[in-house]
Amino acid sequence: VRLRPGGSLTSASSVPSQAISISKAINTQEAPVKEKHARRIILGTHHEKGAFTFWSYAIGLPLPSSAILSWKFCHVLHKVLRDGHPNVLQDCQRHRSNIREIGDLWGHLHDRYGQLVNVYTKLLLTKIAFHLKHPQFPAGLEVTDEVLEKTAGTDVNNIFQLTVEMFDYMDCELRLSESVFRQLNTAIAVSQMSSGQCRLAPLIQVIQDCSHLYHYTVKLMFKLHACLPADTLQGHRDRFHEQFHSLRNFFRRASDMLYFKRLIQIPRLPEGPPNFLRASALAEHIKPVVVIPEEAPEDEEPPLTVVADLFDQTFGPPNGSLKDDRDVQIESLKREVEMLRGELEKIKLEAQRYVSQLKGQVNALEAELEEQRKQKQKALVDNEQLRHELAQLRAAQREGERNQGLLVGCSSDPAPGARRSSPLGRAVYGDAGQGRPRAPPTCRCSQSGSELSSRLDALSAEKAALSSAMRQRDADLQAAQGLAREKEAALSREQQRSAQETAQLRGQLADKEQELQRRLLDEQFAVLRGTAAEAERILQDAVAKLDDPLHLRCTSSPDYLVSRAQAALDAVSALEKGHAQYLVSRSDASALVAALTQFSYLAADTIVNGSATSHLAPTDPADRLVDTCRECGARALELLGQLQEQQTLHQAQPSLVRRPLQGILQLGQELKPKSLDVRQEELGAMVDKEMAATATAIEDAVRRIEVTSGVQGLLWVLQEILNSCTDLMKAIRLLVTTSTSLQKEIVESGRGAATQQEFYAKNSRWTEGLISASKAVGWGATQLVYSADRVVLHTGKYEELIVCSHEIAASTAQLVAASKVKADKHSPHLSRLQECSRAVNEMAANVVASSKSGQEQIEERGAILSGLAGLQVRVLELEKTLEAERVRLGELRKQHYVLAGAVGTPSDEDPGRPSAAPHLSMPRPPPQLPPKHRGPEWGGQDQTKLDW
Repeated sequence: VRLRPGGSLTSASSVPSQAISISKAINTQEAPVKEKHARRIILGTHHEKGAFTFWSYAIGLPLPSSAILSWKFCHVLHKVLRDGHPNVLQDCQRHRSNIREIGDLWGHLHDRYGQLVNVYTKLLLTKIAFHLKHPQFPAGLEVTDEVLEKTAGTDVNNIFQLTVEMFDYMDCELRLSESVFRQLNTAIAVSQMSSGQCRLAPLIQVIQDCSHLYHYTVKLMFKLHACLPADTLQGHRDRFHEQFHSLRNFFRRASDMLYFKRLIQIPRLPEGPPNFLRASALAEHIKPVVVIPEEAPEDEEPPLTVVADLFDQTFGPPNGSLKDDRDVQIESLKREVEMLRGELEKIKLEAQRYVSQLKGQVNALEAELEEQRKQKQKALVDNEQLRHELAQLRAAQREGERNQGLLVGCSSDPAPGARRSSPLGRAVYGDAGQGRPRAPPTCRCSQSGSELSSRLDALSAEKAALSSAMRQRDADLQAAQGLAREKEAALSREQQRSAQETAQLRGQLADKEQELQRRLLDEQFAVLRGTAAEAERILQDAVAKLDDPLHLRCTSSPDYLVSRAQAALDAVSALEKGHAQYLVSRSDASALVAALTQFSYLAADTIVNGSATSHLAPTDPADRLVDTCRECGARALELLGQLQEQQTLHQAQPSLVRRPLQGILQLGQELKPKSLDVRQEELGAMVDKEMAATATAIEDAVRRIEVTSGVQGLLWVLQEILNSCTDLMKAIRLLVTTSTSLQKEIVESGRGAATQQEFYAKNSRWTEGLISASKAVGWGATQLVYSADRVVLHTGKYEELIVCSHEIAASTAQLVAASKVKADKHSPHLSRLQECSRAVNEMAANVVASSKSGQEQIEERGAILSGLAGLQVRVLELEKTLEAERVRLGELRKQHYVLAGAVGTPSDEDPGRPSAAPHLSMPRPPPQLPPKHRGPEWGGQDQTKLDW
């Protein structure tokens, strides 16, 4: 925007003048917006530090009733965004919904200007969103390369995202230009007609935006190609090439139109796009520069005092009452601060200008005084010369008078001796010793008198001239001395006055500076206190997670905890540095606020991850870790509380948080798995060693399982389980062999010119995974053999075989996955490895199935054998009881025989035969057993042994 002399607005005429300009700039006439009206609107935004007045009247315009009115509204809004006050962007953000509604309304209608309005509103919304997200870029898009580099940063993700957003921005700009040119071609309009100029006028702002966007995208594309491979950025290059050709055609067509030639100087783009694959091509890039020629000032229109009333009657007063009182107070305070700053700057500039003027006057007076002093010195020298000359003239006059007296004495003819003895006589007569002829005495005296008279007259005239010159010099000297004294007095008075004014201005300036410094200190501390309060809430939430039962299921790894704790320790160092800087200079709290924000986030993250890590740790380390996290939170909250008070701010010690963070770091390192503590240079040898050990362990396991399965006399159930285990071990052996071949192929294809150890060291994560998988396979195979031996010896459980089979299947999948990461997908070794993995899974499933089946059959047979054993025990118990009863029966018979012999007498014929016994009361015989259980005494057979 070119500001003309006298173009500034006063507070009394700002709103009416801006209302007049809005009414004349945004109308239904199919003609371009006049520059003077847009300039007044833009100056109004700078005067009121925003676009409040503009939007107050703009929202009352009947935009849905006229597409031309909406088109010119978009044009004026674009100019206000580009050249208006920076706060215009925030005001436009609050009215984004109005802009979107106008665009959507005209996008649904089949109107030529309506379609242009739809495209234009999308561009304006994109522009507002971009500049709100990236406040480093002003709405005019004019920043230095240093600001662009700082905004892009070093993170390739940020650069990538910023480039995509600029591509979207450029697409909206080019889409608007293409839509305008398409309608011009359709309507056969030329750039000198008002209808064509009404459509072409907004393209001036589009050209200005596109020139900057093109330069920034070129810079960012070269920066991306320096960080990422070329294949990744193929899509970016294709999109840039498409935009380059569209922009070049747009500039070429606009340059050929007479309308643009007097308003803007359009740059020329190169014939082809830059070669981003060649880094040196950046030096060949030339930034396109758009030049707006100076235009003659337009005639000012007479002010109309009734226009503001007309606007108030038509559209109503500005709806400022919708704002909150707090917002109004904040805006008023901001305006007051800006006004004070402006006044302070003006006072400073005025004081500097006045001081420089006074210094110039003092220097001029000093130079003039020096010149007068030189003239005075010169006059004194001339006066001395004149006095010297006057003394000489007086001496000559006295000499002449004396000579005249001598002439008078000579005329009276004194004695010849006396005449000759006098000087005049000697002069007249000469020396007596000379032999020249002498003139007569009378003639010589007359000649000398005439000469002396003439000489005396000349001396008298010269004396009079010298006296006159001397008097003139004395007068000039006195006048010069009086002038010098006057100059010195005036200079002294001027110096005193300037010193007083300077002291007064310095006092005012010091007061203003003190007031602004106090406000600045208060604002900086308010920002610090707000940041500390927010950080305190973040840490309180993190500390609450330590006792939250819902957080028990969250877990974390010690490695991640160590990384978070280390980052938090680095943030503590930055916090100490920022705190020290703030204590030295409290007018700048930016470093402390940034460090405090980062520290609160990292400390809270460390506490939460410490709690999550403790959920998987053993009891003792977990308790110590939780206690350390709790202590870290307490220290951090205490520090944040001290930072929120002016009295305790200097007592805050950020170093106190370092000790609990170091404790968390140490506990995290202790909880890290120790199996991976291997130096990278040892990984290559360790891979070969582990693979060889795995192969050896599997070969040994195969041999042992074969020996176990060859034992004679095993049950057919155990034999079936051992056979399935043997098949599984053979499949594992084939898997390990194939994996070793694939591993060698991976190393040979991927190491290039490096050695095998360097390849393993470079891919340490993959190497550690491969080592872990091979160890798991070897351990599973060994455990399977031990479990099979224990099952055969009836000292193990069948569940052990099942668990070992599952572990082998899982470790096999891990080994295949680790190999598949680096292998070529078309490798035959990889295909064979996957086949071997499927075979291992099948064999493991067979082992599981045979183990479960054998376990069920053995349990069934055990139940049957357990029942038979119980019957045998019962038979043995009955046999024992029977034997005891037989012994008892024998004892009874013996007693019976003894009793019978004592009562009767034996006969002679048969002395060994007892006689008939008397009728005695005999004990009742025991109950008879079944025939097959009777002994020989009962006439039964001897069948006490059961034949099973």
